Amino acid sequence: MKVKVPENVKSIVPYPPGKPMDELEREYGVTNAIKLASNENAWGASPKAIQAISDTLKDLHRYPDGSNFYLVQAIADKFGFSADEIVIGNGSDEVIEFLVKAFVQSGDEVITSHPSFLMYQKVVQVRGGVNKVLPLKDMRHDLEAILESITDRTRLIFLDNPNNPTATVINPVDLYAFLNAVPESVIVVLDEAYVDFVEDALRVDVQSLIRDVKGRCGVVSLRTFSKAYGLAGIRVGFGLMSGEIAGYLHRVRSPFNVNKLAQVAAIAALGDTAFYQKTLRGTKEGMAWLQEQIKQMGCSCYSSQTNFFLVDVKGDAAALYEAMLYKGVIIRSMKAYGYENVIRITVGTREENERLVSALSACLSELTYVK
Repeated sequence: MKVKVPENVKSIVPYPPGKPMDELEREYGVTNAIKLASNENAWGASPKAIQAISDTLKDLHRYPDGSNFYLVQAIADKFGFSADEIVIGNGSDEVIEFLVKAFVQSGDEVITSHPSFLMYQKVVQVRGGVNKVLPLKDMRHDLEAILESITDRTRLIFLDNPNNPTATVINPVDLYAFLNAVPESVIVVLDEAYVDFVEDALRVDVQSLIRDVKGRCGVVSLRTFSKAYGLAGIRVGFGLMSGEIAGYLHRVRSPFNVNKLAQVAAIAALGDTAFYQKTLRGTKEGMAWLQEQIKQMGCSCYSSQTNFFLVDVKGDAAALYEAMLYKGVIIRSMKAYGYENVIRITVGTREENERLVSALSACLSELTYVK
């Protein structure tokens, strides 16, 4: 076979998927492994969302609503936007794809940071765009460097706020000043996947940023149902933006892009305030307890505005990750991101957190990272 593959596609490194839990348990000889590596909701999904899925199973022979009409309306009512300012995606990843498809041609530039969400750069590369990747400064987006990197070929700037993997946020005052300095021809995308966990004082007013654009760049906010709402397994997210930008995204959006089960589950999850508050409360309490326990082991914990946090373990993070697997606890090494001695931990239930603390203490002792 002699297929011709464009160089921009050929050079892409595929996203490395994690092993299924059953396979990992078999390989490492453990049972009842716990996963605290992917920033998922430790409390599962909203019971109302699960019931909505169950009630809809009988209709699987029907196509989903191609306009996402009822989900769009539910989001509009919840967040104070109009229907024409909302675009639904098969996860917020798909809204990222829409943005790149709509506004980036071969040779156009997109500015991102490193480390941050990897899909920004992959989608741009597939499109034939030019990735301009700038390092974080003190684990935060370097807004000054980003401004200096803008050219007349710049089309999009992606800022995950909070950042993944560092869990830091941009100071709202600094962000507003930055946006006022960005040319009107550029769209700034605020990926707010973890915004539900951010302190109120550190949140930005995306509604005013999206609507008050006279003499200023356009702003898009990306949201997801995968984190605080616990629907990672069915992939549904959305973007908030001006009606003009949304109109262009709908031109490149495929019909029926969000399945029927995802639509009804997301609507139900939006209305389940009790489950949502349980998630926020449990995350905050678990974060505080975990960090206190880990600090007592001699490690350093970084502050966080998400449902995960970074830990300096004073030794090789990859070796610790491997040792934790043999304890049946999955965490994330940050070595691939350039943080040699840092791991990332997702806040779990109290039982999961206690098991993590026990395993981490044993592994740190075995590896002699701390005294």
